[in-house]
Amino acid sequence: MTTRRADRPSGLPGRLWRDYLRPYAPRMGVAMALMVIEGSTLAILSWMLKPLFDRVFVGGDSDAIWWVGGIIFGLFVVRAVTLVTTRALLTSVQQGVAVALQTDLLRHVLTLDGSFYQANSPGALIERIQGDTQAIQGIWTTFISGAGRDVISLIGLFGVAIAIDPLWTLAALVGAPILIFPTFFVQRYIRRKTRQTRAEASRRATRLDEVLHGITAIRLNGMEAYQTARFARIVEGLRQRETKISAMKAMIPALIDIVTGLGFVGVLALGGAQVTRGERSVGDFMSFFTALSLAFQPLRRLGGLAGAWQVAATSLERIYAIFDTHPTIRSGQRRDPPPDTAIRFHDVRLSYGDTPVLRGLTFAAEAGQTTALVGPSGAGKSTVFNLLTRMVDPDAGQITLGGVALDEFDLQVLRDQFSVVTQDSALFDETLRENIDPGIGAEAQALRRAVVAAHVADFTDPLPQGLDTAAGPRGSALSGGQRQRIGIARAILRDRPVLLLDEATSALDAASERLVQAALTELSVGRTTLIIAHRLSTVRAADRIVVIDAGRVVEQGSHDQLMERDGAYAALVRLQFGGE
Repeated sequence: MTTRRADRPSGLPGRLWRDYLRPYAPRMGVAMALMVIEGSTLAILSWMLKPLFDRVFVGGDSDAIWWVGGIIFGLFVVRAVTLVTTRALLTSVQQGVAVALQTDLLRHVLTLDGSFYQANSPGALIERIQGDTQAIQGIWTTFISGAGRDVISLIGLFGVAIAIDPLWTLAALVGAPILIFPTFFVQRYIRRKTRQTRAEASRRATRLDEVLHGITAIRLNGMEAYQTARFARIVEGLRQRETKISAMKAMIPALIDIVTGLGFVGVLALGGAQVTRGERSVGDFMSFFTALSLAFQPLRRLGGLAGAWQVAATSLERIYAIFDTHPTIRSGQRRDPPPDTAIRFHDVRLSYGDTPVLRGLTFAAEAGQTTALVGPSGAGKSTVFNLLTRMVDPDAGQITLGGVALDEFDLQVLRDQFSVVTQDSALFDETLRENIDPGIGAEAQALRRAVVAAHVADFTDPLPQGLDTAAGPRGSALSGGQRQRIGIARAILRDRPVLLLDEATSALDAASERLVQAALTELSVGRTTLIIAHRLSTVRAADRIVVIDAGRVVEQGSHDQLMERDGAYAALVRLQFGGE
C-alpha cells in the first residue's frame, strides 16, 4: 500500500515557491521591476494628456507639441522594450518550472508501490504529469503580470485621478461594493467545477489509452461504435463543465465592466457639468477620463485572476497529492551485495485485499543451481518473482538472499542482482539497440554476443538499419517471438548473478525455443536461476522442481524423483503429455 499525507491547500503557493520558483527569483525580480516600469507608463501617459489639451489644443502653444509628443513616443518605446524583455524572462521561468515539475513528478511516480498503479490508471497519471502541470504552467506569469504591471498601473492611474479630483474618483468607484459577494461565490464554484473537470480529463486520457492499446480487440469484436459512444459521453461532460467554468471565470470581469460603466456615467455627470460651467478645464477632464479608461483593462485582468488561481490551485492540489503519496516499500541501508545468491522463502504469506495468494510458502533455491516453479495458474508462482524483487512485500514470513533479509538491502542494490525475462517482454518506442541496452552502455562486442545468443541477430542482421530499427510503440513493429528474444538479449547483456525466467520462451516457435533454451541454459551456468514454466519440457533438467498449489509447496525434487512419487508433478506431466 502507499501512504498519503493530508493535503494543505493553503500552503500550496509556499510549497511551489520553495520547491520550484526560488531558483528563478533573480529572473522574476528583474521581470517584476520591468513590469513596474511598464505599468507606470500608463499613469504618465494619462497625465501628459493634460498639457496636450490645455497647452496645445486649447492654449495654441505649438512648441509644446514636440516635447509633449516626444515624451508620449518615449513612453511607447519603453513599453515595447519592457514587454519583449519581460515576456522572454517569464517564458523561460514558466517553461523551466514546467519541465522540473513534470520530471520530478515522473521520478516520484516511479518510486511508488504496485497498489498505487492499481488505483491510478496510466491515462490518469499522464493527465497528472502533463495536463495538470500545463494547467498551472502560466499562473505565476499571470500573477507577476498582475502584481508587477497591472497593480502598478492601477495605483498610478488612480493616483492621477485623485490628483485631478478626489470627488470624481469617488464617483468612479461608486459601484465597487457590488463585486464583494459575487467574487467569493465565483471562486468557490470554479474550484469545485475544476476538480470535476480535472477528474473528467483523467477519465478521458484513460479511455484513450485503453482504446488505442486495445485497437485489435476492438476491431475483432466490433466494438468501434460502443467505444466511440463511451468516449463521446466523457468528452461531452468535459465540454459542459469547461463551458460553465469559462462562463464563471468571465463573471468578475463582466461585473467590473458594469461597475466601470456606472463610474463613467457618474464622472460624466459630475465632471462634464463642471467643465461646461468653466469650473474645470478640458485638459483636466480628458486626463481624468483617459486615466479611468486606461485603468479598465488592468482592472479586468486583475478581476480574472481570482478564477485563474482557482483553476491553478486545483491542479496544484492534484500534483502535490501525488508528491505526498509515499511508498510503503522502503529502501534498506545495506549497499553491499549479498555474500552469495542462495534464496530462502520461509513461511511467506501474502494477500491481495481479502484474497490470499501465498499461504505459508517455504522453499530454497540454492546458489548456482536452477530451480523451477511449476503448478496451475493462480498458484502464486509469479508472485514469488514480485516478492524477490520487492515489487511487493509479504504480509508475514521471511525471504532472504545470501542469508540477508531482502528488506535490509538498498532497493537499487537488491534489484541489481537480478536479470529478468517475463512472458511479455516490455519494449519501448525506441530502437532495438536502445531496448536491449537501456542505459547500460555496453561495449559493441558484449552487445553483439547477447544479440547472437538470443537469436536476435537472425532477424536484425537482414534489416537495412539493423539494431537501429525502431521497435514501434510497445514493440508493435515486431512479432511476439521477436519481442521475447529482445527481452532475452537484454537479460543476457545485463548479466546479473540471479536469473529470473517467467515463461521466457512462451512466445517462441519450436525451433527458436530450442535455440534460445540452449542460450538460456548456457547463461544460467554458475548463476542462481529461477524458472516459472507451464511447458514442463523446459524444466526437466532443473536441479530442483518446486510444485506450488494454492500458495503452498506441495512437493519438490528433481524430475525423476517427482515422477517416481507419482504425485502432483506427475499428474501435471500426464495432463500435458498424455502419460509418461
